[in-house]
Amino acid sequence: MIAIVGARNASALARKFTDTLARELGFAGLVVVSGLARGIDAAAHEAALAVGTAAVVAGGVDVIYPPENTRLYHAIREQGVIVSEMPPGEAPQARHFPRRNRLISGLSRGVVVVEAAERSGSLITANYALEQGREIFAVPGSPLDPRAKGPNRLIRDGATLTEGVQDILQVLTPMLGCDFGEPDRDFGALPGAASDMEADRIRASVEEALGPAPVEIDELIRQLGAPAGAVLTVILELELAGRCVRLPGNRVSWS
Repeated sequence: MIAIVGARNASALARKFTDTLARELGFAGLVVVSGLARGIDAAAHEAALAVGTAAVVAGGVDVIYPPENTRLYHAIREQGVIVSEMPPGEAPQARHFPRRNRLISGLSRGVVVVEAAERSGSLITANYALEQGREIFAVPGSPLDPRAKGPNRLIRDGATLTEGVQDILQVLTPMLGCDFGEPDRDFGALPGAASDMEADRIRASVEEALGPAPVEIDELIRQLGAPAGAVLTVILELELAGRCVRLPGNRVSWS
């Protein structure tokens, strides 16, 4: 499997690129994974329907979200697979989406980020991919487009610059047919795998450590001694709830 993720308000060119990329990856024998969101996710699923696609959702597998993707949901249910760790009937909530992103990256050999703002769920998926030992691919974009800031930063940080399917296959082909090479670490500490009690403890610690003065996220992780993925998940939850804000320099504070 290969994940393709990106902006919900994707540009027309990005959607066209995603369409081509998803089809070619499918014809190369890879199942395309995404999150059934509007924009890049929907374009990836649409293009890969005939060759294999998996949708990972934040609510129960029987809950359609967003409603505008109802037709696509039914098509994937008939021709692909829908995955969730939430019970049937569970409505998606803000705190569920980081857990969904963890599943998207965990299922995949690599994650392709097409367009993504600097503070986006797509970059959370890329962070999980790093923790899980997956490959990260990023499609470059114009520095004048805010949607290109995420992938451009990933490329600067070492992600594979991706202009076509061959950039991905050159990296993944030697791995195909082999077992996943998991990093040597305790995955019980990852969000979703941790106990509810441990997750609540980490959430309370993050909330207590934050204040009106900005603090670097790396420093926050060091002080708390908690898994980076767990801290990032809590920060994203607080950010989606409007309770904290990310600032330049990878800093965060109460909003």
